[in-house]
Formats: sequence, structure tokens, C-alpha cells
Amino acid sequence: MVVAGHPEASAAGVAVLKSGGNAIDAAVATALALGVAEPYGSGLGGKLMLLYFEAKSGTVSVVDAMDAAGSVDVRAYAARTLEERSTGYGSACVPGLAAGLWTAHRKWGVRPWADDVQPAIALARTGFLVLGKSREMFEEQERKLRRGDPDIARLYLPGGKLPEVGSRLANADLARTMETLAREGREGFYRGPVAVAIAEAARQGGGWITRDDLAAYDARITEPVRMGFRDFTVVAAPPPSSGAAMYLPILKIFEDERFGGGPLRSAANLALLGRAWRAVYPSVNRTIGDVPESSALLAQTLAPAAIATLRRQVYGGLEAAKKMSRQEPAEASPDFSESRQAATTHFIVADGAGNIVCATQSQSFHFGAGVIPPGTGVVMNNSMSNFGLTGPAAPNLIGPGKRARSTIGPAIVLRAGKPVFAIGVPGSSRIPSALTVALLERLALNRPMAAVIGDTRIHFFTTEAGATANAGAGTLEVEASLPATESAGLETLGWKVVRREEAGAGHYFGGINAVECNPDGTLTGFADPRRTNEARGY
Repeated sequence: MVVAGHPEASAAGVAVLKSGGNAIDAAVATALALGVAEPYGSGLGGKLMLLYFEAKSGTVSVVDAMDAAGSVDVRAYAARTLEERSTGYGSACVPGLAAGLWTAHRKWGVRPWADDVQPAIALARTGFLVLGKSREMFEEQERKLRRGDPDIARLYLPGGKLPEVGSRLANADLARTMETLAREGREGFYRGPVAVAIAEAARQGGGWITRDDLAAYDARITEPVRMGFRDFTVVAAPPPSSGAAMYLPILKIFEDERFGGGPLRSAANLALLGRAWRAVYPSVNRTIGDVPESSALLAQTLAPAAIATLRRQVYGGLEAAKKMSRQEPAEASPDFSESRQAATTHFIVADGAGNIVCATQSQSFHFGAGVIPPGTGVVMNNSMSNFGLTGPAAPNLIGPGKRARSTIGPAIVLRAGKPVFAIGVPGSSRIPSALTVALLERLALNRPMAAVIGDTRIHFFTTEAGATANAGAGTLEVEASLPATESAGLETLGWKVVRREEAGAGHYFGGINAVECNPDGTLTGFADPRRTNEARGY
């Protein structure tokens, strides 16, 4: 089974499985094909966080291939305008995706590396099919495509216009880059002509990436975060990902909660969730980043005493809510920005032997930095904008070689050591809120996965800008399908309800993808139609 953000990426992964590849082999094909078919969302110019469940050993490993700052002059970077820190080469980190896939393949893949890369090369040469929602993403970012970079305009505005639905959009430059990657492995991206092109473009464009930075980058194989919830174990991405650091404590707070036997999206239950969100957020901001102590600090947050304290805050009623509303974050948190520009994609691969890949990859904003190093076809990330700029002790403070914090939060849920389901979602700050609700509904309320994914999506603002005077509540963003009675109930409780987009639009809230492992050994894939996702299996 492959569930991915574009039908042709799912097809690439399934073709590799049918050719004798395992989940890692299919993940290489799927990830690279997504970079072709969703150039606004992810690709060789961006990052990857990958969970791998190995059936033979029963272990879950993590491949951390998050983007890393280059040889940045911190003072000079901080002095630039927000626009300069968010677009152009000055916003680009050293990309991690190629190294992450190479590292995973070398450890667990069974087919030749070049064979796994080939489907994406063919797709780039032929051109991916532009779907209706694909074009919407292009249209939303037309200004960035026209802001002056000649290669991104040439490749993604064919004939100077937005691509037509039903057309195919090729990228021969990217195909050549991937041919080099197929032939030479990671060295084909981080050394040699591709690396020279990236470093030279960064130098000319005021960026911070050097050839030495590229050559020095490597993906990390590390341990996931684990947390028991009833008779399940939730296994998730570790720091510098901050997604799990948000949703795991909230799950633990509500481990014994029955939510009144009613729907989770009632006014009373959403207000309860909102209080939990506001209680947990400050600790995430203070503790999560690319620093050695982050994992230990997260473990402390999940310890029984800390959860008991959070639980008292959440259930403490009006006075506790007022107290929470006065808490100031330790550091501004760019990765929890409410921007609708944040772009990501999530995919899952499960093979016949029981191995599972659950991976999220991103360029940060849609079309990343809005630049392509000439001749490479690679859209560069703008992950520098995810760093913090203040507080010398802040874990996400910018620095040369550091990896920026991200709300990426893929998860695999186990019971008695066996996988139950894998799940993930794109959408910046909406990633942890979506997974909080989905995991609570599936694990605490035993709601079917299709209903979990299909129901109204919600998100709590993390900043005081969204707070209201009454009870220290805040702003709750929802799809327009939330019943008016529940909106009214929330407003009575002090919450401002913003109907952000029509149900199913998927621009702001993203699309949850999941794979369930059924008791009879079969697999069920769930592809959220909010985006161009497809589940494909055999």
C-alpha cells in the first residue's frame, strides 16, 4: 500500500513494490516522485523526517534529514527584512532530503539505488499531470513564481502562464539532476556539479550555503519519541520536530477522559482541548530545537508529574484558563506561524513483509524560497525562516549548521509491538492540531479512520493575538462545516470562531493520510481528498 500526495507518486511507489522492492525502496521512489509532482510542496531542495518500522526486528527508527543552516552570519541575517529572511537564497538552508533517502536506502533498501530513483526521473521527463488542486496551489503562489527568478518562472509558468489542468509539466533539468543522483548516490547531490550550482547561486543571491556546507551535510539515524496511551504506544518524530511535542502531552492529559460520551467537536470538548493546547504550547517553545537536551526535556514534559500538573491546569476552570492566557512564550516561534503558505506533504508505504515507512517532507513555504539554482531544476527551501532570532538559551536559535525546528509530526501507533496504523498530515501549525484530534478520536473514542479524516478540521491559535477577554480563551479556526450551534456555544465560552475555509478545500488545513494494518493482515489506505492524495495498493 502507498498513500501519497499525488496519484503518480503513489503509482511510482507501487511499481517498485511490485518489482520486488521493500517499503524503503518504494519510499525512495515515492518521495522523489512527489518532488516532481508537487513542486510547491517538497523535493530535493527540502527536508525529510522518516519513521521506519522494521517488521523483522519490531523496531522503529528515525531518519532525520531536516534542513540545516549553512555558514550563516547570524548578525547579518537578523538585520535583513522579513521578506529577505523568507524568500530568495538568503532564506535557504542546506537541503536534507537526498541524504535522508540515501541513508535509509543504504541501511534497509534491497533494490539497486538507481532503480529506485528511475521512476521519478521518468516522471520529470514526461511531466506530471496537473490536477485541479495542483493548479490551485500554483495560482495561490503566482506572485512568488513571478518575483524574478528566471528558472522557476521558465519551469512552472509554461509560456508565461499558469499550467492548465490536464496538461503535463516536465522538468528536464530536475531529471538530469536525479540522473546524477541515481548514478553517484548522495555525492551526486552534495558534491560535484549540482553542489557547485547550488553554492554559486547562493553566493550570487546573498545566501549562506557553501560547497563545504553541502559536502558536510549528513542525515541522522536516531530514535523516535515513544509514549504509552491506554493499551497503545504512539511512536513519533523526535526533536527538532515539534509536532509530537505538542500532541503527545495533550493525548496524555486526556488518557482517562471520555469526553462526556459525545462528539469531540462539541463546544465543551473543543474548549477543553483548547485549554490543553494553551497549557502545552509554552513548554514546546522553550524546549524543542536542534540541541542535545531537547529529547530529555521532552521526556520530562511527558513524565507523570509534569502531565499531572498540566492536567490540573486544563481542568482548573476559569482561573487556570486566565493564568494560561497570561503566559508568555520563551521565544517567538516562526514554525507555529499561522501562515497559509506553509507547504508540506506526507506519505506512507507498507510492504508485504510488514515494513512501514511513515514520512513527512517539506520545503517550508509553498515553492520554498522561490528560487531554482540554474540548470538543477531544484526548488530551494526557505527553512531559515523557521529559526528563532532571540534569546541566547533558546533551543531554536539560529546558528551555522543547526537544523531548524519544524511542526512535522509523523506517527506510527503500535499495540503489543505490532503496528495498528501510521498517520501524518501537511500544514505548518495545523499539523499538531490535526493529529491531536485524529489520534484522540481514533484511540480514545474508537472512531473509524475514514470518519476521523473526513470530519471538520480545527486549529487553535498559539499566540496571544488570538485571545479574547472572556476566560482567557482564544481563537479557534475551523472548516465551515462546524455546526452553528457549536460555534455559538464556543463563543459563549469565550472563544472566537473563525471559519477559515470551506470543508474539504485543504489549502489551509492540509490532508491527513493514513494506513491501517487490519487483524487479518490486509491493509487499508486513507487518502484525504482535501488535496491531491491517492491510496494505491494490491
